[in-house]
Amino acid sequence: MSVMENVMAATYGHTKATPPESVLRLPRARREEREVRALAEDVLSFFGQRLAGYRWDQPAYSLSYANRRRLEIARALGTSPRLLLLDEPAAGMNPAETHEITELIGRLRDERGVSILVIEHDMHVVAGCSDRVIALDHGVKIAEGGFDEVAGHPAVVEAYMGRDPQALTDAGEAAGGAAEGTPGGAAGEPPEGAPQ
Repeated sequence: MSVMENVMAATYGHTKATPPESVLRLPRARREEREVRALAEDVLSFFGQRLAGYRWDQPAYSLSYANRRRLEIARALGTSPRLLLLDEPAAGMNPAETHEITELIGRLRDERGVSILVIEHDMHVVAGCSDRVIALDHGVKIAEGGFDEVAGHPAVVEAYMGRDPQALTDAGEAAGGAAEGTPGGAAGEPPEGAPQ
């Protein structure tokens, strides 16, 4: 299927023409076909030169990886969603492509009025396109708020970056000071009955 056909296929869910009307090319089917094509052109034009002009007739498989990702988003937009779910939209992209997709997600939100739920590990993408961030650790919510608030939250830092260096220093000092009071006597000795 071509780039244009991919987006048009997604928009057919909103049409009302019956199969016989479509086969016989009756007026309603022809009108809806024009509407579907106009919507697909509008959606593709949102992506600028990346999915414009001559690319509309190219087979989708001939697009670059980044443009195939854009086409996936365009196909989803063809359904006129109120909420768009994106799972790691920048995965496998180089830094320039990642920056472009981040800007694109922000434009979708601002210009198209689409609510977007993004699951992403690249913090540059999260910072660039999020109004609200929820951080999870093994499926449990550990922080929620604006990007800066969540990114600096101690539980998030520990979950995604390891322990906070200051916390490690404090923990090391606490362990050193308490070593003399550990069972077994001197620091470094295991408690009685512990495997050696």
